[in-house]
Amino acid sequence: MSTALPFPLPAVARESRTAVLALAFAALAAWFVITWLVGLRQGLLFLIGIGYGAVLAAVSFGFTTGWRVWIRERDPTGLLAQFVAIGLAMAVTIPLLTTHPELSGAIAPVSFSVVIGAFVFGLAMQVADGCGSGTLYKAGLGNSFALTVLPGFVAGSFLGTLHLDRWLALGALPPVALQDHIGATGAVALQAAVMIGLGAWFWRRRRSTQTRWRGRAVYIGAILLALFAVLNLLVAGQTWGIVYGLGLWGAKIASALGMDLSANAFWGRPTQQVLLHASVLTDVTSITNFGLLAGALIAATARGTACPPPEAQRASQWLAALVAGLALGYSSRLAFGCNVGAYFSGISSGSLHGWIWFAAAFAGSLIGVRLRARLGLPQ
Repeated sequence: MSTALPFPLPAVARESRTAVLALAFAALAAWFVITWLVGLRQGLLFLIGIGYGAVLAAVSFGFTTGWRVWIRERDPTGLLAQFVAIGLAMAVTIPLLTTHPELSGAIAPVSFSVVIGAFVFGLAMQVADGCGSGTLYKAGLGNSFALTVLPGFVAGSFLGTLHLDRWLALGALPPVALQDHIGATGAVALQAAVMIGLGAWFWRRRRSTQTRWRGRAVYIGAILLALFAVLNLLVAGQTWGIVYGLGLWGAKIASALGMDLSANAFWGRPTQQVLLHASVLTDVTSITNFGLLAGALIAATARGTACPPPEAQRASQWLAALVAGLALGYSSRLAFGCNVGAYFSGISSGSLHGWIWFAAAFAGSLIGVRLRARLGLPQ
């Protein structure tokens, strides 16, 4: 009896399968090297990063796009998926932070810098078509626009660290963790109620639910992101972040070029000096960022969506990508994170600054969506 398939596999499919296997083998080799050089924890975080990137790329889970689709099309799907991911992560993260003080949440001061930084970030991320995680996963799958944004993001994040103390001098209140005031159960219940209320408000005002995402895939992606975020907390001892790693890359480049950062208010601190002079593989945020890049490439290659056509066609659009990257990096440092570090991890940690970030960034996105349209970029 013949064992041939009823139809031959297309050449493209066979090539894609071979590429996926090659990339998976390379990722496995990278995991082995990382584990060998810097330990099991960093190796596990690299795998968690691969999970982040694979999920984001596989379901096109976009924080930026979710907001833009609501603003333009009144489709709440992306926003609702974000609330699902944050809510599930929060339900585990806040109790863990309360009972295990050795774990560190994304709890930051309530400052003018958060409001200003988040507003600028929300504007810039619509022009860039990606926040921190969005820029990384799209760069990982070979999106040329994101690859233009990313160097600006790295440089901007580093510049933001150089000026952060001046921005905080404008005024800041101490960090507010809701669980410290109303307990873990109260913090989870209160924030869940707010997300349910917001979700209901967005749902009542919907015009469509199928402009970009169809079916359950984006919600499955949300559940997986929450799972990886909890694993990140347990393995790294801190919540998921993006921006610190990018700023560290910029600082290492600056140091290699001869810049002395020992007197800087941010990089001069002993803990920062240790990371600055250690291998980048020892930084928990950098290692998940590296994994995210790899996971996105593997998933996009499997789906046949790697190396998409360029979004930009004119020189002004490429310039806008670079400038938007600089603004993203700089503003996210002032705001203590991006959509991941401040919005996702901030709220899931019970930090009040996460909600302030969300409101200010969403307001900025209202302008950013219009600016993106004026630049002639795809909507």
